[in-house]
Amino acid sequence: MFEFRKLKREDEAAFLDYYNEWPVPDEMVPSSTNFSRYDHFEQLLEGLNHQESGDDWVKNSTYFYFDNGRIVGAGNIRHYLNDALLETGGHIGYGVRPSARNKGYASAILQHSLQYLETLGVDKALLTCDADNPASASVILKNRGIEAEPFIQADGMKVRRFWIHI
Repeated sequence: MFEFRKLKREDEAAFLDYYNEWPVPDEMVPSSTNFSRYDHFEQLLEGLNHQESGDDWVKNSTYFYFDNGRIVGAGNIRHYLNDALLETGGHIGYGVRPSARNKGYASAILQHSLQYLETLGVDKALLTCDADNPASASVILKNRGIEAEPFIQADGMKVRRFWIHI
């Protein structure tokens, strides 16, 4: 059974299993799922709820994709874009645990995230990825992404930008 939903207290073991699979936990994608900044799981839940309040930054929601109770990936959905997110970041960030890659989960997370944005009244979503991430670019292109002008960061890193009409 597949589910795309927010974390609950009873998901702690599934989340820790997910978290521990990332080779460099500080590089978890999306960054909203980076557990290393919290002291315990309850703080992560509080942090995710706070992000959804929009008090300190762009309002965003983080959903996890479960396959038979196992977390295989996550999507962070920004409800609107500020200037910085228009350059790099976009509406949706997603990631799939290493052992679950190349199985269609990224596309599923992207599709669910786009459906969520549609409920918010967003009709065109921006997605970005680093130029050296062909796997992410491929997922975006397979899901109706139309490539726009790239953004070059101050450090010279090229960020590819894509629009998807919802």
